[in-house]
Amino acid sequence: VQLQASGGGLVQAGGYLRLSCAASGRTFSSYTMGWFRQAPGKEREFVVVIRWSGGSTYYSDSVKGRFTISGDSAKNTVYLQMNSLKPEDTAVYYCAAASSWHPDITYMDYWGKGTQVTVSS
Repeated sequence: VQLQASGGGLVQAGGYLRLSCAASGRTFSSYTMGWFRQAPGKEREFVVVIRWSGGSTYYSDSVKGRFTISGDSAKNTVYLQMNSLKPEDTAVYYCAAASSWHPDITYMDYWGKGTQVTVSS
């Protein structure tokens, strides 16, 4: 299974970006997909997850109200619309997917390589 994220870049504070991610694999079907990020010198953190069954979404408090996840489960594709970006949103953003249910909603089986998002002040 491969996940390919794109859409990162440099933007000024208050601006917006849209990230895209597609998961591919001969027989892969995702149960959950999400976005995580890792800022320099910090641990990777959860940003948002979507569970296709029922369409439930879960956001970290730091992005709630500013970021929106969407996608197409049939295509194993997920998007992240990021509005009102802040310098503290600067990080490498990773797309991830889980192939089955897990009690920890943030548990993922597969990870992409990441795309850099830089927000200037």
